[in-house]
Amino acid sequence: MDRLKGKVALITGAANGLGEADARLFAQEGATVIVADINAESGQRVAEEIGDNADFMNLDVCSEASWEKAMADILDRYGKLDVLVNNAGISGLGSPEKITEAQYDAIMAVSVKGTVLGCKHGILAMKQSGGSIINMSSVASITGEYYCAAYTAAKGAVEAYTRAVAVHCAQSGLKIRCNSVHPAAIATAMADVGAAVQAHSVEQWEDGWAPPALKNAFGEPNDVAYMLVYLASDESCFISGQKFVVDFTSTVTLGHVPS
Repeated sequence: MDRLKGKVALITGAANGLGEADARLFAQEGATVIVADINAESGQRVAEEIGDNADFMNLDVCSEASWEKAMADILDRYGKLDVLVNNAGISGLGSPEKITEAQYDAIMAVSVKGTVLGCKHGILAMKQSGGSIINMSSVASITGEYYCAAYTAAKGAVEAYTRAVAVHCAQSGLKIRCNSVHPAAIATAMADVGAAVQAHSVEQWEDGWAPPALKNAFGEPNDVAYMLVYLASDESCFISGQKFVVDFTSTVTLGHVPS
């Protein structure tokens, strides 16, 4: 408890899934949490359930104007920002042959543009006091998951951009750290096979076929959230520009990891 006491943390995509788990655990560890999302109904519910040390903020990560307003509101209300988690992202099935322009544009806008804008305005907000920026990537950036090609490209970009941000901050003398987290399949709505089937490429799933990674053991949201607590805390004050894989060996093992 209290590993994040006194810290103000903004978490994007926090209305559900990994972002929601992060918000709840951060609050348990003493942080004041801004639950940021475009889903106002779910976001407000999460903030209300967390309690007095959480607030909901409507934030469209693809809009620079939305980021500017969010940071101005946070600094006006709390006087600082200590932690930024660029968690918002979307996925979709589609091989390099079947990817559509619309799918690619949507995934890149949320995962890559959203992270780039978040880092920019996070740095500006943290410039005086320092802080920790955590970018949500995926094991897809490591393993080459061809069945979600656009998502793989987006998460690879997030990983690379994390290093650029970390080096910029270090060489500019800013006390701002930036790291990426790479989960394997986690039991959230984004990993729901049924939803993925309905969303895209149903034909790929006929005859019982499923992407190999989705056959591996699924982690729980808090398996990732505990890693983020460490990176948000002062315990990781000398760590920046690194990638942290949360995958129960799936990226280094031959074959499938059983449940």
